Amino acid sequence: MKKEILSWIGCFVVAILAALFIVTFVGQRVQVDGHSMEDTLQDRDNLICDKLSYRFTDPERFDIVVIYPDDQKDKRWIKRIIGLPGETVRIDEEGNIYINGEILDEDYGREVIQDPGLAAQEITLGEDEYWCMGDNRNHSSDSRVIGPVPRSHILGKAFVRIYPFSKFGLIH
Repeated sequence: MKKEILSWIGCFVVAILAALFIVTFVGQRVQVDGHSMEDTLQDRDNLICDKLSYRFTDPERFDIVVIYPDDQKDKRWIKRIIGLPGETVRIDEEGNIYINGEILDEDYGREVIQDPGLAAQEITLGEDEYWCMGDNRNHSSDSRVIGPVPRSHILGKAFVRIYPFSKFGLIH
């Protein structure tokens, strides 16, 4: 009887440790909170955040990432990478995004940007900094408010929507 109980306890401990390992280093579920990524993602969508791939590769422009703002590790924001390390970012009065002086060719923004925020002036990103914005540009707190996002504040890449089931699939 003792052996059976110890066996069950051992299995339980191994399962808990495996789950902690997966959530800490491989991936975890995150929920969209708010409307800042519409029309790409909706409020309450559930996603899987890949924490592993950015250990081997760098984030790329237009990746949808899970970040935490400033030092608020308990908050999770889901944004799109717009600017990469070493680039300069600026948003003009007409709502155009400039990367290194060239207008960014993208179609993710839901509407014309009304408030360029910090990017009204040209900002040069550091060697480990990214410029992240929501797709619903006029209803998003993002780098225009908090500034560049350090690489250490990027938790991973959101790559698959798991809920609602009717929209299950990879995020493009």
